[in-house]
Amino acid sequence: MGQQEVGGLRVKVLVTGGRGLLGSSVVHEVLKAGHECVVVQRNPAGITGAQEFLDDLTAPKSTDKWLAGVDAVIHLAAKVGIVGSYQDFLDANVVATELLLDAAKRQGVKSFIYASSPSVAHTGSALIGAGAGPAEPTKVRGSYSQTKARAELAVLAANTPSFSALALRPHLVWGPGDTQLIERIVARARAGRLFYIDGGYALIDTTYVSNAAQAFACALTASPKAFGLAHIVTNGEPRTVRETLIRITNAAGVPEPSRSVSFPIAMAAGRAAEFAWRNRTSEPPLTSFLVEQLATAHWFDIEQTKKLLNWSPKISLDEGFAELSNWYRGT
Repeated sequence: MGQQEVGGLRVKVLVTGGRGLLGSSVVHEVLKAGHECVVVQRNPAGITGAQEFLDDLTAPKSTDKWLAGVDAVIHLAAKVGIVGSYQDFLDANVVATELLLDAAKRQGVKSFIYASSPSVAHTGSALIGAGAGPAEPTKVRGSYSQTKARAELAVLAANTPSFSALALRPHLVWGPGDTQLIERIVARARAGRLFYIDGGYALIDTTYVSNAAQAFACALTASPKAFGLAHIVTNGEPRTVRETLIRITNAAGVPEPSRSVSFPIAMAAGRAAEFAWRNRTSEPPLTSFLVEQLATAHWFDIEQTKKLLNWSPKISLDEGFAELSNWYRGT
């Protein structure tokens, strides 16, 4: 597995966080590749073909039970967003990962594949054709990015000849049924609150969900040289924010943005919203991090990922937008 090559053998894979858009797609790809799959999360997912356990990864009760016979772990479960204390993010993203790492090593698991994020290395400046720079927990902004960076460093530090560990950083994953990126954009468009920042001309990378999921499945048999490293996962087709928002809103049949605001005004509004929402449990309508993401170029070089994982995106962005349109039309 990984450094311990499995070739075409069927292996047993544990996937954490199998309920979401990416998680369910990863489970599908693992099963499609002929592997046995176990999923663990707090709430039932009802995934056909996979054995399911319910547990809290921050305080697991039965790791021996759901890790029994497992060859590889794909760890997707995490706390995302900005709502919650730093301790909440620390527990879900760092403590849970370290507990799972320790349990996996005790149970004789051979491979550990961690779902990280490009935000762990994004300190605010534009990323243009960038590779997977080092995770910077003390330099990145926000509890999510800081704790994901800490967890990634812990995973990569655990890599040994007998315990292969790597991190994948999928960027802006989307697809039909997405309740995070896509549905939030669509909801804002319906409410007339979607706008460009500085015209929306910053180039960004996104990732169609099945391409991201296939990268995780390919990591199960990745080159030994892939382990101990982080790898960027995107479609490799940078588009402007303007085009991306237009394609999404057109697919959903909602009005595309009709106005643009300057970066300073948008940033001030984002900070004001964060302050106003500081004691609420809902997400603010705008954040400084979101403004930064919409106004700053961030696209990546995925050649290392393609080579070491023997992977390449199969669904183009155009095909993905067509699938999204069909989903909204119910066809």
